[in-house]
Amino acid sequence: MATVELRFSAVPGHVRTARLVAASVARKAGVDEAVLDEVRLAVGEACTRAVGLHQSSGISAPVRVLLIEEEKQFSIEVGDEAPRAVPGGTTHGAHEDADVEAEEDEMGLAVISGLVDDLEVTAGEHGGQIRMSWPTTPPVAVP
Repeated sequence: MATVELRFSAVPGHVRTARLVAASVARKAGVDEAVLDEVRLAVGEACTRAVGLHQSSGISAPVRVLLIEEEKQFSIEVGDEAPRAVPGGTTHGAHEDADVEAEEDEMGLAVISGLVDDLEVTAGEHGGQIRMSWPTTPPVAVP
């Protein structure tokens, strides 16, 4: 299992770099060329979401992106450190602001789920993670 780790400041301009690196590593891992645009878009959405969560929460920690090449699949994990309300917990900030942020968050996740068949989203009081996976094809040996 090969892993590439990327960390970047929560600045929108760095999202493009994350997209380019993810597409390059996905191509090398054997993700079908026809799917690479979906990989780029999904990573862009996930990273934009993480950047927004960091900025709105005043978090200076970097956004984390793991690009994981496994035997028959390629996975990308985008992690943030923005706290989320847990059931029975409290939310911080104005109620109206929290509603707007939650709506934007749901919209971003809806876009990602339309691009990725294998999607896992986790979130809690210490941050969240989006894990996306795509199948890979083994390289063809040339005699």
